[in-house]
Amino acid sequence: GGGAMKATGPPATPNVLDLDHELAGHAEHLQYRWDNYVNFRREIEQNEGGLAQFASAYQVNGLIPKPDGGATFREWMPWAQEAQLIGDFNGWDGNATPLTKGDFGVWECDLPPGTIEHGSRYKVRIKAPHGGWVDRLSAWTRYAVAEARMDATYDGIFWNPPANERHVWAHQRPAAPATFAPVIYEAHVGMATEESRVGTYREFADTVVPRIAAGGYNTVQLMAVMEHAYYASFGYHVTIPFGVCSRQGNPEDLKYLVDACHAHGLVVIMDVVHSHVSSNEVDGIAGMEMGQGDAASTYYHMGERGYHKLWDSKLYNYGTYEVRRYLLSNLRYWLEEFNFDGFRFDGVTSMLYHHHGIHRSFSGDFNEYFGTDTDVDACVYLMLANELIRSSIPATSTSLSIAEDVSGMPTLCRPVRDGGVGFDYRLAMGLPDVFINLLENVPDEHWSMQNLVATLCNRRFAMEKTIAYVESHDQSIVGDKTVLMWLLGPEIYTGMSALGEPTAVVRRGMSLHMMMRLMTFFFGGEGYLTFMGNEFGHPEWVDFPREGNEWSHDMCRRQWSLADMDHLRYTHLQAFDRAMLKLEKIFHVLEAGNHFVVSMVDDERKLIVVERGPLVAVFNFHPSESIDELTVGVGRPGKYWPALDADDWKFGGEGRVAWFERFTIPEPYPMEVGDRPCTMVVNSPCRSAVVYFNVDDWPDCEFAPAIEEQKVHTVVELADSTDGAIGTVM
Repeated sequence: GGGAMKATGPPATPNVLDLDHELAGHAEHLQYRWDNYVNFRREIEQNEGGLAQFASAYQVNGLIPKPDGGATFREWMPWAQEAQLIGDFNGWDGNATPLTKGDFGVWECDLPPGTIEHGSRYKVRIKAPHGGWVDRLSAWTRYAVAEARMDATYDGIFWNPPANERHVWAHQRPAAPATFAPVIYEAHVGMATEESRVGTYREFADTVVPRIAAGGYNTVQLMAVMEHAYYASFGYHVTIPFGVCSRQGNPEDLKYLVDACHAHGLVVIMDVVHSHVSSNEVDGIAGMEMGQGDAASTYYHMGERGYHKLWDSKLYNYGTYEVRRYLLSNLRYWLEEFNFDGFRFDGVTSMLYHHHGIHRSFSGDFNEYFGTDTDVDACVYLMLANELIRSSIPATSTSLSIAEDVSGMPTLCRPVRDGGVGFDYRLAMGLPDVFINLLENVPDEHWSMQNLVATLCNRRFAMEKTIAYVESHDQSIVGDKTVLMWLLGPEIYTGMSALGEPTAVVRRGMSLHMMMRLMTFFFGGEGYLTFMGNEFGHPEWVDFPREGNEWSHDMCRRQWSLADMDHLRYTHLQAFDRAMLKLEKIFHVLEAGNHFVVSMVDDERKLIVVERGPLVAVFNFHPSESIDELTVGVGRPGKYWPALDADDWKFGGEGRVAWFERFTIPEPYPMEVGDRPCTMVVNSPCRSAVVYFNVDDWPDCEFAPAIEEQKVHTVVELADSTDGAIGTVM
């Protein structure tokens, strides 16, 4: 049951060594990691009955309602001298409800029916090893609230609503399509409202989710769901791993949001923070460490090893039985109780290495990944986590596990059964840094096409899948700038009216904003990500309410109306983003293993030509040189038509692309990577890009005549007029 190992047992050596010969020099390390994983799986098979059972601790720990109206409380605190449960229900009098110490350092009590009501506040009062009493939140608290002040302390809330207040699931997880490439909308619920306040799960479900679906995204990544006392941490300084962030609503509201995503066919993943925990002892799980000096009886590493200097946070000890039980149960809780479809794991680089990646740059030398710097315990925990996700979600639905890792550790995104760490994708965290460096330091007429292509292709294609992005929430934070702000400067405020001609700065900025996105989407990875609002060039940076800005929400909201006003250029950027993502919907261009060839990289003329799947993209980055008759190589003969034209009027362009089909001629096109069998002639406007598809590949369907009669400019328009139901290009 639940991810039990096959009766035949796992292979003695990890298959990844046979599949990837580059790893041969590190066989000993990978074997050691594999043996650790296999042995721990055996141990929990014997002790607990399997991985799913091991990860079900959330069903019995913390304050759990019983069917008869009573409740049970259990908490692992082997170091406690005495313990009591306190709250509204007993007038905060610990003597009324003492806990008794059972096996394995677990303290527990039974509350008879009628003792505690839904919504009651509670905490644990503990006599610490040093003799003093302290009040703490249970590590298993599912919901906690503070008074309505940004700096108030939290109490646990006993969440047991009556049947008529519970969310009833109305929608299944989306069925897994034959091919799936994640096109991810990274979103923060609290800042997703136009108003100067914290937005709610229900508002997001009703107003933002339909926008995401209409935009062509197939996956929503929800940030800041796990409870965090400090709002301005963007959700990354988690205090209560099981807590639903109470600023944005209650657990039923979050279920309503996940259900709404599924209703729109969207996969929903959660930003999970298992890399560290806030050092705030009063409001969170950091308080469950009392300097007891014994690694087996706490969640954290001892001494210096248990502290992250840059983040001022505590670090889990991934090697201990109870920490693995706790964190795996945390994953299963979010999957089972809230129907999440998977996770984006935060801070994976910090988990993988004892040095946490602090002041390290990774050159790609395999010795950096497989040596004494590597935290094998953390790797094994992540293998268990990815196996759990895989086995918790039915194969008929899409499950997704993504690593935020800057190191590029090989095997990170190989299946666990082969000896990999088991993620589906890693984030291409190096790409935004390259783009920001260019925007800050290099005029675009001096951009190196060779370097751009090398950067966008810097991944282990055949081996591991990558999610590409131009900018994420990281680039939006105060002190940094979004890509459009780098490009436009002050004209982001003065130049975005579409009623007059754009200035030279605005025309350049709009063009490069679209081209950078198109090239990143088209050949930067096997998936794509956008942070909420960046798709239409949302102005400003993100600055959460804090003391330094007098608790203002002005920079912590999203002005959706900018993209919806026809007289502003933001609407052009939004229209382009939607058209670009239609390429994935119609042509499945991001699919891993797709045909992929870079046929031209011309630094003098600033040209890049790339074939991906059934499409050919022609990028012209030159600031002023348009080419009326550019000969490009293509892989297949036939008749080509534009699928997407970045210079289209409706994207604020100049409409310089000629509207007719291009026929190939069987003249080979020479290039370094191997000849292209035929060529075609296209017109290539400067600072723009056009994507073509082969009409002869188009299925025999009713839309063919529309193309023949030139009734439409691009295929994407065709998809607009037919709601995307065009069939699939082979």
